[in-house]
Amino acid sequence: MNTKRLIATTVAFAVAAGALPMQAHAAIVPTEALLPAAPAQQADLDQRAHIKDFLARDDVRRALVQQGVDADAAFARVDAMSDAEAAAMADRIDQAPAGGDVLGVVFTLFVILLVTDILGLTKVFPFTRSIR
Repeated sequence: MNTKRLIATTVAFAVAAGALPMQAHAAIVPTEALLPAAPAQQADLDQRAHIKDFLARDDVRRALVQQGVDADAAFARVDAMSDAEAAAMADRIDQAPAGGDVLGVVFTLFVILLVTDILGLTKVFPFTRSIR
């Protein structure tokens, strides 16, 4: 009997507390608080476009084929990159010497694709086995 009384008292207090009026705190949201989101999204799209432009170059495409990477799979992987990965890849492309170390960037892309193959996220290389 005491259990029923305890439950009934608890429910009564919960209903009474829920019926009390609450204060609403409304404020005007400044425009500046909403604007930083748009440039961040645009920067992300610009980084991915920069990487895709780089991968679309003939010399890079030939190097990818020499490494056994399908160019369409590389483009799909760029779309699947996280924002941090896309930013890091775009920075590496920008820091690469002009006409110099294209193989370094292609090797980095090869390693990223290899790791995603091993993790089972993609299936680019036929010689890898997924851990899944």
